[in-house]
Amino acid sequence: MTPSTQPAALPEHSYGGGNGAPAVNQGTTTGGDNRAAHGNHAPVREEALGELHAAVGRIAANVEKVIVGKPDVVRVALVTLLAEGHLLVEDVPGVGKTSLAKALARSIDCTVSRIQFTPDLLPSDITGVSIYNRQDNDFEFRPGPVFANIVVGDEINRASPKTQSALLECMEEHQVTVDGQTYPLGSPFMVIATQNPIEMEGTYALPEAQRDRFTARVSIGYPDLQAELAMVDEHAGHDPMADLRPVSDAEQVLRLVNVVRRVHLSPEIRRYAVELVGATRRLPELRLGASPRSTLQLVRAARAQAALAGRDFVVPDDIHAVAVPVLAHRLVLTAEAQAARRSPADLVRNLLQRVPVPQAAHDPTGQFLHSVNPNHHR
Repeated sequence: MTPSTQPAALPEHSYGGGNGAPAVNQGTTTGGDNRAAHGNHAPVREEALGELHAAVGRIAANVEKVIVGKPDVVRVALVTLLAEGHLLVEDVPGVGKTSLAKALARSIDCTVSRIQFTPDLLPSDITGVSIYNRQDNDFEFRPGPVFANIVVGDEINRASPKTQSALLECMEEHQVTVDGQTYPLGSPFMVIATQNPIEMEGTYALPEAQRDRFTARVSIGYPDLQAELAMVDEHAGHDPMADLRPVSDAEQVLRLVNVVRRVHLSPEIRRYAVELVGATRRLPELRLGASPRSTLQLVRAARAQAALAGRDFVVPDDIHAVAVPVLAHRLVLTAEAQAARRSPADLVRNLLQRVPVPQAAHDPTGQFLHSVNPNHHR
């Protein structure tokens, strides 16, 4: 990457890898016209990027009042929100999985519901059910908790596969079908689910079709010494969640999502994303590589990452920043790779070093150009 394409950071956050105000593309009008000629949406206005930068900074600061010392985890959650995706938080008990989900939900003034997944939970407990109304002599639909802007699913792997499957249509098509009738879900719509990968007694592993519908998976991990000391000082006698107030709303989130949709994705970056995902399908360590759905979600997340960095175009570093959370949980290792203690995240990182990266530069007209160096990262 050239110095002109280094991403900027949100205020007091290291999301973009740099410092300062949003690094809005300084291309001339010709550059914007070139982007439109390539089939992308109209260029993103500087004011729109500024609103996104400020709003996401407020949400991040709000969440970090609860989740101390984990800015990268918060970044992935915000990228998933702006990419219109769903987040799987997978980690051991007590590290703040549910707190992350609740803090993000409370930071946005929208409808929020929480589902406690248990073995006896039924699909209708999630989607809703048709109940006979004696007064009208007809059946009426009672919506379930999935009819909310943000749905927090606690311990999703404790429900049976039958119940888990109730989320498949919701997460992919943003609709619910009950008794032959289809009901659209609201917008924005995001599922934030948690699961414990250690305690497997009484749990049901998520099927691959379910895991593939989560845009990203994140593990919070244990805090470092300073973060845990700060947590003890600030949270031991008071619950910060009680004081959390919304700093955005559903209408603004929709505007930010529309901004992300218009972030420029050049043909070279598209090809790079396709080649990276395709490379997972040829790895001998894997029984199952990443799906075409993961390619779409990878570029959506890269657009969101670019917007968080204050840019209206995607660069290879944006793909690198989101590749592991977006791709790793979709990969299925062979028995030999599991015995050798290989991890899907390590395999994705190795691919990022091996797949040739498009090199970005700007010509005098402001057009975003690329040239592929086949020896880069080899």
